[in-house]
Amino acid sequence: MMSQKPTVLFVCVHNAGRSQMAAGYLQSFAADRIEVLSAGSEPKDRINPVAVSAMAEEGIDIAGNTPRLLTVDAVRESDVVITMGCGDACPIFPGKRYEDWQLDDPAGQDADTVRRIRDEIRSRVQALVAQLLPDTTPDLTAPRT
Repeated sequence: MMSQKPTVLFVCVHNAGRSQMAAGYLQSFAADRIEVLSAGSEPKDRINPVAVSAMAEEGIDIAGNTPRLLTVDAVRESDVVITMGCGDACPIFPGKRYEDWQLDDPAGQDADTVRRIRDEIRSRVQALVAQLLPDTTPDLTAPRT
């Protein structure tokens, strides 16, 4: 597929929940074999605390992350761009792989709802790792901490 280490960009509106959870999982599952970026079209000032808690239950710490503004450069340097509810805010470049993951926004949701969203993200990230790193067999059941 890609001759060098692939770069994946996760984009959601606030870069405070879905994209941060996805990036946390991908960093955990793929370690240094995939470059991981995340951004938002309208980033908040901090990560959703319920998302932080839900990921901590999985052994993944996203508490120190900071929401970032989506830039054209981030899209340009990525091989795979995964959007989550940000609509047309993401610039389109030829030769990139784009996916739109239809996921509920965890903003303002209770812990059980955020866990359900987290678990859906985990499943999708596991499938993504299997596609991007087909010659490896990472342990996708236990995130690295």
